[in-house]
Formats: sequence, C-alpha cells, structure tokens
Amino acid sequence: MHALAAASALGPKWMDPTYLLQQYGTAFFAIALIIVFVECGLLFPILPGDSLLFAVGLFIATGQVHINLFVAMAALSAAAFLGNVVGYEIGRGVGRPLYKRQGRFINTANFDKTNVFFDKYGNRALVLGRFVPIVRTFITVVAGIGRMHRRRFFGWSAIGAVAWVVSLTLLGYFLGQAFPGLTKNIEYAVLLIVLVSLIPMVVEVIKHRREAREVVTEIGDAATESSDSPSESRDRLR
Repeated sequence: MHALAAASALGPKWMDPTYLLQQYGTAFFAIALIIVFVECGLLFPILPGDSLLFAVGLFIATGQVHINLFVAMAALSAAAFLGNVVGYEIGRGVGRPLYKRQGRFINTANFDKTNVFFDKYGNRALVLGRFVPIVRTFITVVAGIGRMHRRRFFGWSAIGAVAWVVSLTLLGYFLGQAFPGLTKNIEYAVLLIVLVSLIPMVVEVIKHRREAREVVTEIGDAATESSDSPSESRDRLR
C-alpha cells in the first residue's frame, strides 16, 4: 500500500521507471534514450529525466537491464546532447514568436524563469541548468533565441550532458550495488530524487519573494521620506 502511494505521487504510470521496465522489458533502455532526448530538446518538461537516469544505473547494478554501464552512460549522454542541439535549433529558427506563445508548457513564464537563470550563471547555466527541472528543457531554446555562438553552446552543452547523466546514473548504480533490495522500494528512491531535483526551484522562489519584499520595503520607505519632506522644508523656513 505504501509503495502504491509513493508511486502515485510520481504521476502517471509511464513516469515510473519500474513500470516501464516491467511493461517493455528489453526495450526499456531504448525508451529511456527517447525520453531523455525529448525532455532535453522538444519542449516537454514534465518527463522523468532525473529519476530515469537513476533507475537505469540501479537496474544495471541489479542485473535487470543487461547493458554495459559505460556504454549506457555514453548513449544517454549523446541523447541528452542531441536533444539540446535540437532545442537550440528550434529556438534559433523560430525565435521570438515561440517566446510569446502561451501554452501549457511553452509559455512566457517558463522562458522568463530560464532567462533569469541564464543571466545569473552565464555559460555555466548550460551545465547547472541540467539539474533544474523545466530550466533543463528551456535553457537550450533560450540559447537559440539569443543566438548564442554554436561552438560555445555545443561545448558547454556537452559538458552539462555528461555531468548530468554520469552523476545520476552512477548514483543509482552504486546504491544498487550497496543495497540490492532498493529495487523493491524504488518508488521511494525515485521520489527522493524528484524532491531533491526540485530544491533549486524552491530556493529560487524563496529568494525571488525575499527580493520582492525588499523592493516593496524600499519603495515604502522612499514614499514615507517624500511625504515627510514638505513639513521638514516648512520647519527649516521657520
């Protein structure tokens, strides 16, 4: 019962790596490649990229997926990088009209969040953004819209793809080796990965609200000072 509750918290069944493995068997890894590619380039930000990479490492460690670990990480890194390239070219080709679209996932708010992230971290955003849901999907499109130099984009994007894939896949692999029974409670492990991946977003929201309060306070203080100034002027004239 607890496992089912944890699984339901992750969303639809197709977002659960265990379900995908049980449903598709040997095709699981190919599906993982497709999901990583789509999430990194085709503007569909709710796919389970983080948890899926973790699960791939875990399943390899426990013998449920029969593929060499290094081959798997190389293939997943290539899928993530190629997804980025597609996203970049979409942004570069379509440009501003895409930015103004107000769809469920493709909307100005998501692009604005990504722009703020890009402005704050510069080129490093292509690496750090890999670990932030939503930003991971839109960062490459923003780079394309801004016509970031292709060579610079490809270099930083490749570093980000490898860092993201290797870190999460190895985490799943080593935990799978240390705790083989983890596969029986993978719902909890995946849920933890999802929650951890949301931490940067929560931190940014808290920071944004704090900065907004500070601005409001400064405006209020300035308004108070301006309202006091006429009486002060009259006192000086007396």
